[in-house]
Amino acid sequence: MSDVEEAVDQEFAADRSKENVVLRVEDLQKTFGGLVATDHATFDVERGTITGLIGPNGAGKSTIFNLISGFYQPDGGRVEVNGVDVTGMEPYEVADHGLIRTFQTPRKLEGMTVREAMLVGPRNQPGESFVNLLTSPGSVGEAEKRNLADAQRILEEFEIDHLATQPATDISGGQMKLVELARAMLAEPEILLLDEPVAGVNPTLRNKLADQIQRLNDEGTTCLLIEHDMDFVMKLADPVVVLDQGSVLMEGPPQRVQTDSRVIEAYLGGDA
Repeated sequence: MSDVEEAVDQEFAADRSKENVVLRVEDLQKTFGGLVATDHATFDVERGTITGLIGPNGAGKSTIFNLISGFYQPDGGRVEVNGVDVTGMEPYEVADHGLIRTFQTPRKLEGMTVREAMLVGPRNQPGESFVNLLTSPGSVGEAEKRNLADAQRILEEFEIDHLATQPATDISGGQMKLVELARAMLAEPEILLLDEPVAGVNPTLRNKLADQIQRLNDEGTTCLLIEHDMDFVMKLADPVVVLDQGSVLMEGPPQRVQTDSRVIEAYLGGDA
């Protein structure tokens, strides 16, 4: 590689000079048969940011989310959360290290009210252990009271406490996205992965979700989000990491990303 080519690669690569890194993705690789879904992807997420992860359809965004959160096992590379190597861990183990994710299509929990669905969120609940139920029923009861109070508080913060007694299967898709985001906060994440948080959401709820994500970030939650709505991403995220064909094309502030010729070419040449 020539000096000029190396300089160009450095210019468009992800920023590796960040000092306070909460999530590190290093040389991540994943193939499905002959399809390369993630091709040596490398980037860092700095604590306190809202980082956007964008790219044309098929760029590998959802695969990277699944690799980071433990739903897929990588073929190579590593993932670190708060300096801990979580590569290959189960999703619940990754969550125990402070990384929580939402899904593009939230799962509606049958037979539960919104409040009951919220109570699935807290980590390490003592009531999950049958032994604790028999030996420490008092501590289990106290934990359940705290979780219930926290769930009510967060429902109020998200301005959806009026939905608390509604069946979780009866609310709209946009409301379910708010509930899922609120439920994720019960796990007290240090970094929150948001998978297309406003996909299929009406403009009113879209704005409400944007306000809530910004509020959570202002209160200290680091966010990494995938979203096809470029206006939403560019107004909310800084920096923005661009994926193309499974690898990082570039990283930069929204203004630079929107006008970069390589990004424009990737989108126009893809399926988006």
